[in-house]
Amino acid sequence: MYPEHSGPAPAEQAVTAYQPTPIHPPAVIHPAPPAPVQPGTVPAVASIVLPDGRVVTGYAISPMQPEPLAAKPAVSRAAVNVALGGVGFLAVCGGLLLLTSFIAALTAFITQLITLAAVIFGGWVAVQIFGASSHHGGTTVHIRKAIFKRNHFHG
Repeated sequence: MYPEHSGPAPAEQAVTAYQPTPIHPPAVIHPAPPAPVQPGTVPAVASIVLPDGRVVTGYAISPMQPEPLAAKPAVSRAAVNVALGGVGFLAVCGGLLLLTSFIAALTAFITQLITLAAVIFGGWVAVQIFGASSHHGGTTVHIRKAIFKRNHFHG
């Protein structure tokens, strides 16, 4: 496509096709065995002859070694989580036991306070009723002579 034209290419221009020219090596070179490479040094250049006769030259690359698998811990994570959950549950149960003990003790204390208040108040009422009065020697009852006329009291 031509950027200055939006349609097809003009017919008057000739199209030139280029064919790649194969390179034939003068002699067959066998690949050299890879030399051991010291860490931190540049590897040697190696040439390889492909089956179709082409020669490829480049650095010899040692294959990647997979990373070793991480060793599994002696105890699985699930077992550790279950154990920690059990420890937490026991801690909560201990706290609940202390809380229920505290509530029971508080309830007993309040019950004793109510009983003490009832005894004190009851004693005060008994003293008021049966305590020393101005009349000694019995109870005096005043009875008046009353006249009832036609369901009307005259005292």
